[in-house]
Amino acid sequence: MIINSLIRGTAIAFKPCSIQMGVKMKKTLAIIGNGMASNKLIEELIASTDPLYTIIVFGDEPHTAYNRILLSPVLAGEKELSDIKTHPAGWLEKRGVQQKLGRHYRITKIDRATRRIVCQNGEHYSYDRLVIATGSRPTMLPISGCTLDGVMGFRDISDVELMIETVKKPKSVIIIGAGLLGLEAAAALNKRGAHVTVINRAGHPLNRQLDEEAGALLKHTLEARGIAFKMNTDTQRLEGKNGHVTHAVFSDKTTLQADLVIMTIGIAPNIALAEAAGIQCERGILVSDTMQTFDPSIYALGECVQHKRETFGLVAPLYAQAKVLANHLAEHGVAEFKSLPSATKLKVSGINLFSVGDFEGQNNCEFLEYRDKSANTYKKLVLKNNKLVGALLFGDVKEGPFYQSLIDANSNVADIRHYLIFGEALSRAQQPAYFAA
Repeated sequence: MIINSLIRGTAIAFKPCSIQMGVKMKKTLAIIGNGMASNKLIEELIASTDPLYTIIVFGDEPHTAYNRILLSPVLAGEKELSDIKTHPAGWLEKRGVQQKLGRHYRITKIDRATRRIVCQNGEHYSYDRLVIATGSRPTMLPISGCTLDGVMGFRDISDVELMIETVKKPKSVIIIGAGLLGLEAAAALNKRGAHVTVINRAGHPLNRQLDEEAGALLKHTLEARGIAFKMNTDTQRLEGKNGHVTHAVFSDKTTLQADLVIMTIGIAPNIALAEAAGIQCERGILVSDTMQTFDPSIYALGECVQHKRETFGLVAPLYAQAKVLANHLAEHGVAEFKSLPSATKLKVSGINLFSVGDFEGQNNCEFLEYRDKSANTYKKLVLKNNKLVGALLFGDVKEGPFYQSLIDANSNVADIRHYLIFGEALSRAQQPAYFAA
């Protein structure tokens, strides 16, 4: 039955309500992106005692979610893709989460006016709340030859599969960039028998995470495994034959043979979809402390976001964002995302390093250092105003979590300063009152 009423000449139709009294209808939460951050968000929401949402997640890749951090062990042959899946088969489906995976379900448009998203196959889906978790893409040097076959980034499982296929027979591989990802790829491909040379414009590897002394120790350790380095140089161009890369030419006019060139010089947030929808972006999608964009029904999460001028590439802040957003969406309270220093760890078997905070030290900083050349061990702590602001460990990293806890808590370490370089156990033994407080 429809009851018509005339109010000031306007007909208004009232339909009988189909919602039973006391029954709360679930809202639709759509998530664009099937990576680690979005799956952490889903886990947190599933753990809610009173789920508010029907969740549907869209991913470009045909695979269910996997741990990208462990791609390097897959490349090295130490793990299989099945080993790095974030959930067992059917885990999400059993909990009511819908997955739309593969390039046909790539989202091509966000229609904010109608709260709909459109897939590449033409299908469209409505949402009450939308989370953009589109991640990032590898940065590629804009040099001559960068589009040749055999030139690639290192981002997903398809990249790993291509690398493995390429180096089935001994190959010469050039890796441009000596950051975490580049060194992990170098170690993995070296293990598979490739001749690997790492190119870096700075003087030592991991120059953003290690000082010169620790960087030299790392370089020496990797060289002993057969990995070559070419430092303090830029790649000027790539040359090829029949459309495939064959050589790299450097700023010092030298050349190196290359059957495969992998660029690991950084990542850039994937913001094109958000920009096209009119969502405010700078380097990343701009979000508040609750991961909300300026559109109150749309949130962003992970490597695609920018929070207070900062973008993110490590897993710890991404998981922290997911917990904050889950708390907000579940209406449990008001949690806020705060960026804390994240530790750097290299996933190369047999090499232990840990770097967190201000490892170089700025004005008015003090340094505590320990060296044991016979054990290939180096430790450096940076203090400012009796507070630990940075820690750098090579060789012996077991005290890393202790140092990070002091940095995160902004603790005054004056009482344990004399024992700090030797770790938590000696500090506790000498100053138990400090820890009791």
